[in-house]
Amino acid sequence: MKFERRARQPVEVNLTPLIDVVFLLLIFFMVSTSFTKQSELTLALPTASGDSREIVPDLIELVVTKEGAYRVNGLPIVGTQVSALKDAIYRLSKGDTTLPMAIVADAQATHQSVVTAMDAAGQLGFSRLSIATLNPTDESP
Repeated sequence: MKFERRARQPVEVNLTPLIDVVFLLLIFFMVSTSFTKQSELTLALPTASGDSREIVPDLIELVVTKEGAYRVNGLPIVGTQVSALKDAIYRLSKGDTTLPMAIVADAQATHQSVVTAMDAAGQLGFSRLSIATLNPTDESP
């Protein structure tokens, strides 16, 4: 028995459904995407310099320890609330907000502790505020 061979039809890939699906996905992503501008906060962090400043006699030194405790001119403050910090600074400055204030924070102190100290000084009206940094020549290896 001899069978007739059928002629093979060329194989074609129909791309129309694929293009339809791609366009539907494109439309879906375009509609579901939100184009909102995200707000950013630009910070200029202080750097240490080799020049040392002269010591001011009426300087109020606010120390933030790594545990988050505060000391104002060497005197420990009970509590870490802003009100306790404000009371101690106000008593030491005798209400004079023109005095310079330096915040000296431990490298392991939390940012919240430093911000709380800055907030207390700002609420009292201190405008001459500086943050102490470590001199690069004084760094220990």
